[in-house]
Amino acid sequence: MFSVFVSDVDESLKPGEAPADYVQRLAEAKARAAVANARAEHVIVAADTAVVDGSVILGKPRDMADAVEMLRNLRGHAHRVYTGLSILDMKNGQSVTEVCVTDVPMRNYSDDEISAYVLTGDPLDKAGAYAIQHPRFQPVENMRGCFASVMGLPLCHLTRALRKLGVTPNTDIPGNCQTYLQYQCPVSRPILRGEQVG
Repeated sequence: MFSVFVSDVDESLKPGEAPADYVQRLAEAKARAAVANARAEHVIVAADTAVVDGSVILGKPRDMADAVEMLRNLRGHAHRVYTGLSILDMKNGQSVTEVCVTDVPMRNYSDDEISAYVLTGDPLDKAGAYAIQHPRFQPVENMRGCFASVMGLPLCHLTRALRKLGVTPNTDIPGNCQTYLQYQCPVSRPILRGEQVG
């Protein structure tokens, strides 16, 4: 059983802040913001994701024209997605943070595909103006990293963090993730072994 709490956290980027530091800071702030709504037996899981193209951190597009521009700038080359996790065990106050970095190779989609996708409205609430899992647009090709991280919650990193806190999930999270996403993940085993991937 879980509950969802939307935290009101200022997501402004600090001057000179690196993407990994940025998502980790926001994930920790979101976890702390959820404490007021948690009980002693709860484990809080908070996450934040940033799409990074070169040295530019892309947020959500301001409008449809901005979404079109972002998608044009991303097409045909790889960018990185950073996802920070913060897990807080309310029983003992212990916390664990993780950062997952995933290279995302975008296919060379057409302007017509961009227009059709933007008209669906889907990109308007997505960092970088895309959802990797969108069934028609499918912007990514030859993915070799954590697919779930690009969606916003790297489940193997979450499993690894929970284990550090002594919390053992009662289901096969990596297996279920791959089945649900229909994606044979090449990085799940190394992540679960504690290796740095990305």
